[in-house]
Amino acid sequence: MTAISSGTTGNRVFRLGSKTSATLIAVTLAAVAAFLIIQAWPALTHPNAGLRTMGSADTVSLWRFTAPQIFGTVIAALGAMVIAVPVSVGIALFISHYAPRKLANVLGYLVDLLAAIPSVVYGLWGAMWLVPRLVPFYEWLSDYFGWIPLFAPPVSPTGRVMASATIILAVMILPIITAVAREVFLQTPTLNEEAALALGATKWEMIRMAVLPWGASGIASASMLGLGRALGETMAVVMVLSVGSSYSFNLLQAGKHSTIAANIALQFPESTGITTAALVATGLALFAITMIVNAGARWIVNRQNIAMGN
Repeated sequence: MTAISSGTTGNRVFRLGSKTSATLIAVTLAAVAAFLIIQAWPALTHPNAGLRTMGSADTVSLWRFTAPQIFGTVIAALGAMVIAVPVSVGIALFISHYAPRKLANVLGYLVDLLAAIPSVVYGLWGAMWLVPRLVPFYEWLSDYFGWIPLFAPPVSPTGRVMASATIILAVMILPIITAVAREVFLQTPTLNEEAALALGATKWEMIRMAVLPWGASGIASASMLGLGRALGETMAVVMVLSVGSSYSFNLLQAGKHSTIAANIALQFPESTGITTAALVATGLALFAITMIVNAGARWIVNRQNIAMGN
């Protein structure tokens, strides 16, 4: 009887702790949203107030101030995802199903260490070592693929372009996606893998039929984690990108793009009055984008779990 009573009490405590934690998260998010709205209210109620963007003396409305930054943020994050997700899934599959155990352990530790490196270190590495070495590659892209708007000439000789920021972001989110995907792939039921192999499937066919479908929701979750970091990254982007305020799809020209986080970091220290409110409003836009991304990720994961019968 004592054991049953103790178990019931433990369940109640755990349930109360879980509900309290969930409520605290919701209250915190609501408080952040309220703070952003209050601080941005002067700009939201005066959307036509004259604001100046980086690199320009012209005054613009709040929408013209914010929209190019949203555009640059989305372009940088999506470009990083296009590069990082396939590479991360490939590395995770190699670690979980192809590499010898000792090598897999070493690679796993290295991936975890890469995920812990601060963004400013990636920014320094990118600005001082990687970007100068990317300029010849950009010139090659422009020479042979300049007919694609993404790589149209002229190429910036500094390399401080959106393509560089995209590559740096991809390197930063790659270990996060890899670490999560690796753990998901390792949880694939052994019976599923053995059944596929028993039917005559090759190792790749077994992975395609058993491992990837099982880990689809995990890959989606890992990708959304990486996307969240790419959307909000600040210092690495500031250190490798020459900012601007346009809607250009050309990734090889400097002074064309900016991101919300980078623009706030550059302008906030010297901002006053309506400009400060406008910068907070752009932060509110980033907050909304992040919430939409997380909601979309949850919807994708739920659909995958339903499809898998979980």
